[in-house]
Amino acid sequence: MSVQTTKRRLSPASIEALKGERPIVSLTAYTTPIARLLDPHVDFLLVGDSLGMVLYGLDTTVGVTLDMMIAHGQAVMRGSERSCIVIDLPFGSYQESKEQAFRSAARILKETGCSAVKLEGGAEMAETVDFLVSRGIPVLGHVGLMPQLVNTTGGYRSVGRNEKEVAKIRRDAKAIDDAGAFAIVVEGTVEPVAREITTTLRCPTIGIGASPACDGQILVSDDMLGIFNDFKPRFVKHFAELAPAISKAVEDYANEVKARTFPGIEHTFQVKR
Repeated sequence: MSVQTTKRRLSPASIEALKGERPIVSLTAYTTPIARLLDPHVDFLLVGDSLGMVLYGLDTTVGVTLDMMIAHGQAVMRGSERSCIVIDLPFGSYQESKEQAFRSAARILKETGCSAVKLEGGAEMAETVDFLVSRGIPVLGHVGLMPQLVNTTGGYRSVGRNEKEVAKIRRDAKAIDDAGAFAIVVEGTVEPVAREITTTLRCPTIGIGASPACDGQILVSDDMLGIFNDFKPRFVKHFAELAPAISKAVEDYANEVKARTFPGIEHTFQVKR
């Protein structure tokens, strides 16, 4: 009798347990092929609502829908085996009430098979986070710069540059931590503040434009790979420059098609006699 073994994914609890052990590695993923490439190297993959800007050409993440997140979440699940998969709750799918948040999050978990959801917000969302966690839905928090609030904050800018902002970030991070989030993304927050809250929180912090002292780091994969070049935030490092390589490959393809050097006979099917 043969025994078939399956690989076990990292869970939100195992991500949380990495605090103080080693840095947590994370990237965004939106498609099956990219998920396959990233999966062996990261602890968790975030299906971020940044897909609205990266894949769909939207100006902000506000226009992203729940159906879009589910479709891309399913794609990433099909392309991954070991990493914990977290999916963003998009704007308008959770802010109305904790009950609305539960319905949206439960639908995401049911239809994708992912492990957790992420939502933006501080003290005002703590009750919602507690409501979800107590009902079996792990939550990744998100404080500091919150892209879904771009229309009320007046754009994308770093936060924590005055005492009022510092106090808010401290309050927000503690509230989401106390509510039971398994980790918290800290985005666009000045370095000393991100460093400070990392030392005070129970759960891990995942930095993006924050501090090297955060318990982990995350980047948008298309930014990190040098594919998305509409703009480059200060906190992004290009670990590759794939955009020029892709452009050159397409140019070579177009030239060969026009010159009738591609396809060659070796790329065609012949009748066997």
